[in-house]
Amino acid sequence: MSFSGEADSGFSVRLGTDPAVGGDNDGPRPMELIAIGLAGCTGMDVISILQKKRQDVTDFEVKVHAERASEHPKVFTQIELEYVITGRSIDPEAVERAIELSENKYCPAQAMLAKASSITHHYTIVEIE
Repeated sequence: MSFSGEADSGFSVRLGTDPAVGGDNDGPRPMELIAIGLAGCTGMDVISILQKKRQDVTDFEVKVHAERASEHPKVFTQIELEYVITGRSIDPEAVERAIELSENKYCPAQAMLAKASSITHHYTIVEIE
C-alpha cells in the first residue's frame, strides 16, 4: 500500500496510507495530494496576480478545509479555500479580484473540482508595520 508516483516533470512523490488499511503511514494520501494540488494551483495564481498589482505581500498561505462523503468513493463534498495574506497596505479589492480570477479563469484544478464539489473562498489580511 505504498506507491511512488512520477510526474511528467520528472519529480516523484511517495504515496502512503494508514496502517489500519494495510499501509505503512509513509506518505501523503492520494486525496491529500489533490487538496494540496488545489491549494498550489490557486495559490500560484493569486500571489502572481497580487505581485502584478504591486501589493506588498510578505507572507502568503492557502489552507484547504475539505469535507468528504461518508460512503465510498468518499469524494470531497465541500471545499473551503482560506487565503491568509500578510503584508503592508494590502488592498482588499485586489485580493478579491485575484481570488476571482483564479476561480473563474486560471486554476484548472479548481475548475475541475468545482464540477464535483461546492467550493467557497474567504480571506484574511494581516497588516504588518
